[in-house]
Amino acid sequence: MTILKQAYTSIDSEQQLATSGWYTMNTLRVGLLFGGCSGEHEVSIVSARAIARALTTEPNRGKYELLPFYIQKDGYWYGPAVAQQILESDLPVHQNGPSSGSTPSRWQFPSDVNNVDVWFPVLHGPNGEDGTVQGLFKLMQAPFVGSEVLGSAIGMDKIAMKHAFAQAGLPQVKYVTVTRSQIWSNPCVYPKLCDQIEAELGYPCFIKPANLGSSVGISKARNRAQLEAALDSAASYDRRIIVEAGVVAREVECSVLGNDQQKASVVGEITYQSDFYDYDTKYIQGKADLLIPAPLPAAIAEQIQDMAVQAFAAIAAAGLARVDFFYLEATQDVLINEINTMPGFTATSMYPQLWFASGISFPALVDQLIQLALERHRNST
Repeated sequence: MTILKQAYTSIDSEQQLATSGWYTMNTLRVGLLFGGCSGEHEVSIVSARAIARALTTEPNRGKYELLPFYIQKDGYWYGPAVAQQILESDLPVHQNGPSSGSTPSRWQFPSDVNNVDVWFPVLHGPNGEDGTVQGLFKLMQAPFVGSEVLGSAIGMDKIAMKHAFAQAGLPQVKYVTVTRSQIWSNPCVYPKLCDQIEAELGYPCFIKPANLGSSVGISKARNRAQLEAALDSAASYDRRIIVEAGVVAREVECSVLGNDQQKASVVGEITYQSDFYDYDTKYIQGKADLLIPAPLPAAIAEQIQDMAVQAFAAIAAAGLARVDFFYLEATQDVLINEINTMPGFTATSMYPQLWFASGISFPALVDQLIQLALERHRNST
């Protein structure tokens, strides 16, 4: 049964847009921004393809005009001509700079940027969902889908996120924070750091770079040798690292939608045969199964939905987020794992699938997210 929290009233877009001074056209021009400078570049392209289809099919076709923009891995932006080509191809088109042979400034954006009414950044990972692009949109004074600078930055940084969850009173697994300088230190300091982790967390434990998404750079350690190798690997990705105690638990997720008044979707569960939910398991089809709705006691599902909304508020998120939890079935405890402020939007991603099971189709979900962006922009000026 679908249980929705904090009833959300749909936005009457036509009335609001008619009274908006910055919008006078019959259709809204949506700047779909994808690609980006992160290890999740290819996933971003797949997400963008799904959103592009939703924007160009009924009932959104007559309501929105798609203007795609592609950010190459080196940071250069390309306008609709190149971006559309990438959306329609099976593989990303790798550009080598402008045809003129000159090297443009990364501050020189395609001229079509000036035609965008609202941005839909479907950028995953660093330089996309960490507050950087969101800050650019704020400087542009343009509405955009998703959390603003603060919510995006906290949601991206696993250490800051856990501090925010702790302040909100949300239960979590035990964890230790370390720095690259501690890991790559002299032979006297490093062994003491490993001793501390073993004493406080034990084995197994998970080692994660603080600012990477989609399980990039994450390792599981079962002994001292694996711990040392995992710490060294994580330090190559980020200067701040978090180590978490392993727990025997079911992994469940809940989607959140809204601005100041949020609603929570049904709860879903992830099952997989691999040792843990790593990057390959997450994105290679057939390696993980999604159970929607999750076979949980009603009281536990409601608790997870409540905690998802609390986590959303704790980091000042907006628009959308997926919140991940551990359910310790033996004790019936629920521990929050993390929040993702720009979750995957592919056809098989958990976020849209949870909303589909809650009664919101993919095109309707995309429409609501754009309307939420307009609502937040209007209320912030």
